[in-house]
This record gives sequence, C-alpha cells and structure tokens, in this order.
Amino acid sequence: MPAQDLATAELSLTGRIRTASNATFLGSIAGVPVVYKPIAGEAPLWDFPDGTLAHREVAAYLVSQALGWDIVPRTWLRDGPLGEGMVQIWQEPEPTQNAVDLLEVDNVPGTGWKHVLEGQDEDGLQVALVHEDSPALRRMAVFDVMVNNADRKGNHILAMADGHRHGVDHGLTFHREHKLRTVLWGWLGEPLVAEELDGIDRVIDGLKGGLGQQLAELLTTDEIESLDQRCALLRAAGLFPAPRGGMPAVPWPLF
Repeated sequence: MPAQDLATAELSLTGRIRTASNATFLGSIAGVPVVYKPIAGEAPLWDFPDGTLAHREVAAYLVSQALGWDIVPRTWLRDGPLGEGMVQIWQEPEPTQNAVDLLEVDNVPGTGWKHVLEGQDEDGLQVALVHEDSPALRRMAVFDVMVNNADRKGNHILAMADGHRHGVDHGLTFHREHKLRTVLWGWLGEPLVAEELDGIDRVIDGLKGGLGQQLAELLTTDEIESLDQRCALLRAAGLFPAPRGGMPAVPWPLF
C-alpha cells in the first residue's frame, strides 16, 4: 500500500495487547494489519523523557532502513483513535521457530546455537539461555549496539517462516548513556564480517545527509551525536562488544 494511504486512511482498532507495558493495540488500515502505540498511552520512565518512545521506534526503523537489513518492520508516526502514535505493519511469526530459547543445560545443541548464560528456573532446574547462530540474528545484534537498545528480549525477535528475523519494540533506544541490554550476547568478541561493516558505514554516511535530517525530527541533537559516536567506535573496533558498566547486561524478564 502507498505510504500516503497508510498515513491518511482510517485506522480502526481490532484488539489490545494486554501484556505490553505501554498501551498497545492491534488495528487495521484499509485491510493492512498494524500495531498502534499511542503516545498518550506511554508509561513514564525514570531514564527516558516522557512522550518520546513512539519517536524512538520510528527512528529505529529509519536506521534499519539505512542498514539495508529489513530488521524493523515498516514504522511511522500518524494520528489514530487515541491520538498520535507509532504505527507498524504487523508481522506474523512462524510459531514452530524460536530464534531465542531457554533449554535444559543438557539439551543445548552442539552446533548452530550460541550459549549466552545459565541459571535456575522456578523449579530449580538448570537452564541455559541460547540463541541461534545465524547471519540474520548477527545483524540484529549489530543493530542493537548501534541504536543502544535497552530492551532486546527474546520475544522481541520475530522468527519468520522464510528464515528472516524481525526485531520489534524499540521504544527504549538511542539513550545518550550506555543502556545496552540484550539476549544476543553469543558473538561477544568475534570480528564483524564485511557485510556488517558495510552496513555500519551506510549509517555513518547517512547521518551526514538524509538519515541525519530525518532523525533530527525524532531525536535530540545529543542523541544523534551519540548514535554517530557508537557507530564510529563499533566500526573502529570491528568486534562484537562485551557488556560494560554497572547495569544488567540482559533485560528482565528475558522474554
């Protein structure tokens, strides 16, 4: 559907996602299923400015587009039944695929998966947090470092039937301070490949032109400068970074 129609055609609500921490609705625009998060329904946070989460979701989509990796589904700002908010094309994941999982320690596959951490579940069973070792998930991990994603939970990764992986729920991004919390730590210290480095270069170049101009309508100047600095540091290091600082390295809950 043309962008103009998605921006102006009637947005009708069809349901609500009750498990979300902010008001999140399922809706439809001329038959296209969407997710709608009104700014008025954003819960206040101690570390992010009020009323900015929808803007950060759109900014994450723009960075995803600049990378060329189609990580974030099409996302934009528009008016809706509960006021202006973020709207995103709904993606239906393949229910039999899990890009991230909790498994009994003895059942962790030997190949094709990355082991992140171990712990005990509510029954005292030793379990491991694992994620698949795939190019699609590697790219998402690179993206999360760049946008400083503070909330990459396992269920924020949508495993599509064709093997593609979409990332959703990017309201907690682009903070000036280090906030990276993610379940995707499996490549810690590994070198970035050429495709990943090329993507970072595209964002760095874009920040000097069109991408920078678009982000200026969504983020503060300091936040854009911090994004540029993170990209430059990641490009110079050429490695997946390690956790740092005193804050938790993974979100809670993990899913």
